[in-house]
Amino acid sequence: MRHGNKNNNLSRTKAHREAMLSNMASSLIIHKRINTTLAKAKVLRSFIEPLITRSKPVDKKVEDTHNRRIVFAYLGNKEAVTELFKEIGPKVANRNGGYTRIIRYSITESPKPGARRRDDNADMAMIELVDYNELLLNVKSVRPA
Repeated sequence: MRHGNKNNNLSRTKAHREAMLSNMASSLIIHKRINTTLAKAKVLRSFIEPLITRSKPVDKKVEDTHNRRIVFAYLGNKEAVTELFKEIGPKVANRNGGYTRIIRYSITESPKPGARRRDDNADMAMIELVDYNELLLNVKSVRPA
């Protein structure tokens, strides 16, 4: 029985789940947008948002070595950690949360063939970093207030 267990195990062992999430998080940080199943995207969001919070600059005098080491322990990818602290952290510094967006591919709204995965009919979704979607950022600047 799973009383009080609120995390989704994704039918994987702990080691497999942690390795998968660290690889997906590194890919999301490097590419800013990935396509995956809806269940994996929801778990990835809860995995990566605390890491992005650690990468935000608090003060110019505060050394971020400790936070870098903690994030590296989760990700295990130097390039992803560097990009997270150099580029993403300062860009989301004034945001209080909600750094990622999950866009679910809907069957009824779009005739896109990727709405469900072909082999097992799993719901597909795209997870992206909010401040890196140029299309939505340009639409906000064009609309009148």
